[in-house]
Amino acid sequence: MDESVQIRCHRCKSCFREKARRLQSGYSRQCISCETMLFFDDGSADKNIQRTLRDARRIRKELREAEAAKFATSALVSSSRESSNARSMTSGRED
Repeated sequence: MDESVQIRCHRCKSCFREKARRLQSGYSRQCISCETMLFFDDGSADKNIQRTLRDARRIRKELREAEAAKFATSALVSSSRESSNARSMTSGRED
């Protein structure tokens, strides 16, 4: 999964990418091409900024869900290993 979001500069119209985890309301970034400052705010009138923030929120949500699913899967695997180890210990022969 791609963790970055495409940003379009309102001044020079060039595009570049930034990590979605960084892009939140209140974040600022300098354009790579024209070096103008881009301010990311939820109340911005710029449609490119609004789209970028919306995309970043969606990607962060997907990353959280994937991380939770990965954690749940690893917890399930480890608990099944523990139960199989406990069964093998109790079913062993006693002298």
